[in-house]
Amino acid sequence: QVQLVESGGGLVQPGGSLRLSCAASGTIFSIYLMAWYRQAPGNQRELVAQITGGGTKNYADSVKGRFTISRDNARNTVLLEMNGLKPEDAAVYYCYATVQARNNTPWVAYWGQGTSVTVSS
Repeated sequence: QVQLVESGGGLVQPGGSLRLSCAASGTIFSIYLMAWYRQAPGNQRELVAQITGGGTKNYADSVKGRFTISRDNARNTVLLEMNGLKPEDAAVYYCYATVQARNNTPWVAYWGQGTSVTVSS
């Protein structure tokens, strides 16, 4: 079993910055894809950014140029650096990862509990 724990959410002013962190723990042999999703009230959950084990990154058009995703494989951690925050960025942000618990076993997807980001003056 794997747990994903997010941290770093909070209240920031428009134009401000925030760094989100997600650490994976449990029985882990390898982590392939790590990603951040977000869900605002009344909206569907949407992909914000993702990074593969090889370092390939993809971003939603709405955050491209403002957000940066990175990972620290030694610590099983993925980060999301958010700059130039806008009110429309306010949402609960969820960590996502595909994990192989042991060698030669299937990849399994996991979700974190979420961390809330509020953008307001």
